[in-house]
Amino acid sequence: MPWRGNRPSGVYWSALPQAGATQQEPAPAPEPEPEAQAERRPLVVISGPTASGKTGLGIALAQRFGGEIVSADSRQIYRRMDIGTAKPAPADRAAVPHHLLDVVDPDQPFTLAEYQRAAYAAIDDIHARGGLPLLVGGTGQYLSAVTEGWGIPEVPPNPALRAELEAYARERGAAALHARLQQHDPEAAARIDFRNVRRVVRALEVCLETGTPISALQRKTPPPYRLCQIGLTLPRPALHERINRRVTAMIDAGLADEVRALLETGYTWDLPSMSGLGYAQWQPYFAGEQSLAATIDGIRQATRAFARRQMTWFKGHDTGILWLDVAQVEPGAEAARLVEDWILHEG
Repeated sequence: MPWRGNRPSGVYWSALPQAGATQQEPAPAPEPEPEAQAERRPLVVISGPTASGKTGLGIALAQRFGGEIVSADSRQIYRRMDIGTAKPAPADRAAVPHHLLDVVDPDQPFTLAEYQRAAYAAIDDIHARGGLPLLVGGTGQYLSAVTEGWGIPEVPPNPALRAELEAYARERGAAALHARLQQHDPEAAARIDFRNVRRVVRALEVCLETGTPISALQRKTPPPYRLCQIGLTLPRPALHERINRRVTAMIDAGLADEVRALLETGYTWDLPSMSGLGYAQWQPYFAGEQSLAATIDGIRQATRAFARRQMTWFKGHDTGILWLDVAQVEPGAEAARLVEDWILHEG
């Protein structure tokens, strides 16, 4: 049965007639192909670079269409890391249900496969309760893993092997490590940036542990979703100004104290959580080697570089994203119009 929204009024996607509506005899439908038998359920996806306004738009659309938000942010999974990850405020989380925030402690691993399973479970749960799921975030791997149905190797980490590969990269350079991946798995090497040592190490780890290239284990099985994909963008100068203002707001909100509390709790700089954007840049500051002003500037520069990498990812994985330039249109109204039109025509 097609999805039915739970808004008290407005646009629905439903096999049931609304009260007072005249039900017409449906036209005969052709027999569906076997692969089309399974119902494809609706999923709204909100993506874009950091500071483009995804969180606010997701909340507005969820309130308008009776939806719930499934986070697609690899940093917001960590507890105790709220300011530096730009996690939705408590008031926002109270206004609209959010899923996959505060999933693990900063020293706990959370793999892409675990995220994918948790996201599918959350989406299924929202559908079962008559809601509209909105996948909202800027982590390209998370978004693609869900919407493209990535096959993700279930290979547990090998700490000794990882340490060996990371040491190789430190001693000989990231490009040398990437060359080793090129020898074992040219397909994976072609799509992994050599500077992303963590991903190169993981690809080599899977290959060396299983004897099978990670690219062969990552075949895609598209999930049973009808997608409405909306991306937010804006000219680079305007985005950089937004990033600068966001970093200033984080400092004013107490980001330094948040990082200090994490260190005092015992979380170390070598953890993936602490080596991420907005946190790693504090290491020289707390070591007494860098001023606060230089630290803030470093966070701004790293965030701008991160936004560029995000857009590069989205361009390479654009499977029908409707891009809205927030400098040209009011994203809330335009996105609501797009979603409403999508519901009417896809239902």
